[in-house]
Amino acid sequence: MKPLVLLCLALMPFGALADNDAYLDLWQLHQEAQGADPRILRAQALIRSGEGNERAAFGQLLPQLNASGSVNRSRRDDDLSRIQYNGKRMAVMLNQVIYDPQVWRSYQRYVELARQSEYESDDTQVQASIDLSERYFAVLAAEDELALVRSELGATERNLKRLNALYARQMAMVTDTLDLEARVDALKADEIEASNKVEVSREAVSELVGRAVTEPFKRIADNPAFSLPAQAQDYWVQTALDSNPALHAREHSIRAAEAAIGEARAGHLPRLGLNLMAQRSDIGYEGALAPRSDNLVASLDLQVPLYSGGATRARVSSSESDKEVAQQELEALRRQVIKETRTAYLGMSAELSRIKATRRALDSAEKSRVATEKAFTYGVKNAVDVLDSIKEEFRARRDFLQSQYRFVTSLLVLHRWSGRLGEGDIRKANEWLVAPASSDIRSKNDG
Repeated sequence: MKPLVLLCLALMPFGALADNDAYLDLWQLHQEAQGADPRILRAQALIRSGEGNERAAFGQLLPQLNASGSVNRSRRDDDLSRIQYNGKRMAVMLNQVIYDPQVWRSYQRYVELARQSEYESDDTQVQASIDLSERYFAVLAAEDELALVRSELGATERNLKRLNALYARQMAMVTDTLDLEARVDALKADEIEASNKVEVSREAVSELVGRAVTEPFKRIADNPAFSLPAQAQDYWVQTALDSNPALHAREHSIRAAEAAIGEARAGHLPRLGLNLMAQRSDIGYEGALAPRSDNLVASLDLQVPLYSGGATRARVSSSESDKEVAQQELEALRRQVIKETRTAYLGMSAELSRIKATRRALDSAEKSRVATEKAFTYGVKNAVDVLDSIKEEFRARRDFLQSQYRFVTSLLVLHRWSGRLGEGDIRKANEWLVAPASSDIRSKNDG
């Protein structure tokens, strides 16, 4: 029977395992999280907000057309008469910016902020995918731990029964019996802790998809074709520096800060605008009735700032400091990207070697445990030796499985920092996940 199937059997009833449709995999949860993770939805809303601000800023560069109208009823009293009359005034005004560096720089700033929001959204989505992947494999690791504790508990209880039978025939020592009983009690406590860890790890996945996740998960198949990427470490570092969306977002934040500096400095520059107005009115001075008149006015308005109390200079200084903040954030992130990319690559290489080593260690531990149990029945080994051999076997199995999980997550993290983590990478990792074969499960249950 395959080790991964044994683990699943220790956790779930046969009826649930036999139905492959009941299994969830990483890709299914990824699709759910795309429409449920608040971080992703927030990032998408920020994109829409940035686009709206960009359109609003661009609108200030276009003609501004306004219409106004008023209707009044007036009464005029003097010594000779009282007159009541109605008056109307209607006007259409068009204003067009000809030269206004503040408005232009403001538009450029919002363009950069909109691009920054887009790259930040991309970075948020890939980080959300990584978080989901890590939590998915954390669930598998927690369930493995629980299954291994239960398996070790079952093996220890079987050996305890065997030892009790030998002790009844005065063929075993009472200290061996006490050692096994103590181990059984300790494993029962470990089982409670491991079961709680499974619930906590599943709750972490539920947090991202917005619902209770109770379905069994698919697991890594036996002998998956793990391998290192063909490209060297330096290639991934350079790719990360060129393609990481978080770096691009920081670069656009610097450009937005530069535009803000230009917008602030433009407070010292003149502004020129064209105004056109058409007005029809029969209201005269102080509301007096007058003959209807049509007025057409075209004007050029020039405004030259002279003194603003030092506010313009203060805004320039503040904007320059904001740019320095953005530059330092970019440098800090650039160093982090280099470190995380190298760490992910080295971790992936180490885990691939660890997978091979722990696989051999598991084979050796299984053979050692079988030999120790046989030696115990002949009185060559004592109960403590059996306990140690069982513990080593399950520790080796746990290390083997966890090294596989860490390899997959390190590979995804490498793609994440390189800026190339896409749905294709999630699908490729998902191809390594399978449900246990029902035929294998039946054979195990029959055995």
